[in-house]
Amino acid sequence: PVVTGFLHLGGLRTALYNYIFAKNHQGTFILRVEDTDQNRVVPGAAEGIEDMLDWAGIPPDESPRRGGSFGPYQQSHRLDLYRRATHVLLERGAAYRCFCTPQRLQLLKKEALRSQQTPRYDNRCRHLTPTEVSEKLSQGLDWVVRFRLEKGVEPFRDLVYGWSKHEVADVEGDPVILKGDGFPTYHLANVVDDHYMGISHVLRGTEWLTSTSKHLLLYKAFGWDPPQFGHLPLLLNKDGGKLSKRQGDIFLERFARDGYLPEALLDIITNCGSGFAEKQMGRTLEELISQFEIGRITTHSALLDLEKLPEFNRIHLARHIENEGLRQKLIRELQLLVEHVYGDQQVDQEVLEKEYVERVLLLRKGHISLLKNLVSSDYSYLWVRPSVSREQLQTISGEVDEIGKLVLGLMTRQAAVLTVEELNKDLRSLQKQTKETKYSSVMKLLRLALSGQQHGPSVAEMMVTLGPKEVCGRIRKALSS
Repeated sequence: PVVTGFLHLGGLRTALYNYIFAKNHQGTFILRVEDTDQNRVVPGAAEGIEDMLDWAGIPPDESPRRGGSFGPYQQSHRLDLYRRATHVLLERGAAYRCFCTPQRLQLLKKEALRSQQTPRYDNRCRHLTPTEVSEKLSQGLDWVVRFRLEKGVEPFRDLVYGWSKHEVADVEGDPVILKGDGFPTYHLANVVDDHYMGISHVLRGTEWLTSTSKHLLLYKAFGWDPPQFGHLPLLLNKDGGKLSKRQGDIFLERFARDGYLPEALLDIITNCGSGFAEKQMGRTLEELISQFEIGRITTHSALLDLEKLPEFNRIHLARHIENEGLRQKLIRELQLLVEHVYGDQQVDQEVLEKEYVERVLLLRKGHISLLKNLVSSDYSYLWVRPSVSREQLQTISGEVDEIGKLVLGLMTRQAAVLTVEELNKDLRSLQKQTKETKYSSVMKLLRLALSGQQHGPSVAEMMVTLGPKEVCGRIRKALSS
């Protein structure tokens, strides 16, 4: 994958398709940092991208950080290679030095726009004689190198779009391949690097499709075999608009910070795209690799509905909770979240015990879409013991003591394994033993005693999650206060 700024969902999808394609074919997934446009280089972006690919579980096999046999993997460290390649093209007459000033190019652009034409370079320096070139060089004039676009491009077979060709010479002026600062443009750098790094397949965004004919002309000028290209359709909002980078809401850091699992992101961006025999939620990375077929990628844009992300996350979170190893990591995360959110409210150390936190996770599996849901106010009763007075309970029912005794009795009998279904039945029959309190009032009273709240999960569910010991403790405390 190609890298300019921080990693967002579109970049993640390109990286992911490259990764699953490489792994599907027992190939190597390479991260190359294309930082030849010095005005657009964002400090720390390259490191950030590797961090995010590691976080997403699709680390490159070769990269600036990991190294590899075809380094360096940062284009700004390969300038000598591009200079030598440019020299070869100049020698062959496939490229030429251009001495046009930025002012002249600006005028050409203005003129074209005024007459409602697409701005393009008029190839003026293409026709300079060797003598004229030497003269200008001896005057110390600034120059760039341009590639001579020839007419009659050959069609190529794109892995996604099928047969394709763009007569670039008809619509563009000769492109700059080496700039005045000694840096190459993307066109030259990616061709030279793909050749020297032994790249066999390139999957990139569809915005490069029209440039591919230009790149193939460069391969031809060097006498090299090109890799196979596959262009991925755009990733758009569900309404067909561009994903907005402005609010920063498509950058991976945001999703990581909000507690989304990388698996959920990989799942949603392949689910809304194509490349698979059928639509299905909840695919793991292994399933993505084994089920991917590049021929199934369609050419229409992929529409991403981020409102569905919590649902994808719920599925993958449930899978993490079920897995013994992954669950341990979630337990630690939840303990830290509880301390962070409720730390100043005298959290009892018992509620941070591993067994308790683990029981909460297992019971809420499938009900929560994010781990942080468990520290929302609805669930505060799990972490902070309520302060409820006997008077408050008596406003609901005069039979506070009787109900309390019945529940304590029930809990000591039920010490084995509590289930929500069993408990619901027991609470129904328990209410029948009261003299005048209605079932709804019994529930209201217990909810208040156990959580200090008027609403939340069902009472039976609260009791199962808290466990017999904690339930008895809270009821005794409420009765005696």
